[in-house]
Amino acid sequence: MLFGVQAVDAQFKLPALPYSTSALEPAIDKQTMEIHHGKHHNAYVTALNAAVKGSSAEGKSLSELLGDVSKYPTVIRNNAGGHYNHSLFWLVMSPKPKPASAAFLKQMDATFGSMDQFKKAFADSAAKRFGSGWAWLMVQNGKLKISSTPNQDNPLMDVVAEKGTPILALDVWEHAYYLKYQNKRPDYISAWWTIVNWGEVERRYNEAIKK
Repeated sequence: MLFGVQAVDAQFKLPALPYSTSALEPAIDKQTMEIHHGKHHNAYVTALNAAVKGSSAEGKSLSELLGDVSKYPTVIRNNAGGHYNHSLFWLVMSPKPKPASAAFLKQMDATFGSMDQFKKAFADSAAKRFGSGWAWLMVQNGKLKISSTPNQDNPLMDVVAEKGTPILALDVWEHAYYLKYQNKRPDYISAWWTIVNWGEVERRYNEAIKK
């Protein structure tokens, strides 16, 4: 059983990575990916399954839990967030990232001034997140917006101030980068841009603006 993947009858399951654990090197090293996906993400899934079993949350989808997370115990908030956030994180990275289309770049320019200015603002949000948390690019009322959340919160939750549909996520918990970068979070953020899969980000943007 690779990395303790959940049994088939579990409500929530650890998704397989869409690439090998070494595929994102040198930006993210193999050992970090093995621990991050196989240990940390799997722990969120395991704890979430235990927390929902026999409760009013049993049978609810992940999006349903997040949208009404204020109704549930903190253990569900933390672990449902951890499961969703990481599941998105793996998918917006790739060893062979697809570039953004001219149309999406035009939208980024209109919102942030340029892609470079967006990256600077996003990196600043990620670097300044105190302690553990996430930086997001999301669609809010049809428009692109950068936000940041603590711990495993995300913009889909009814408890956060800035709500929206996440299309890009960056994990700035220390376990995401400490083995390779130690306390140099800005270096991790800088390297991460080389593996951002803009094709996937754009696909999620197009889905979000249709809602």
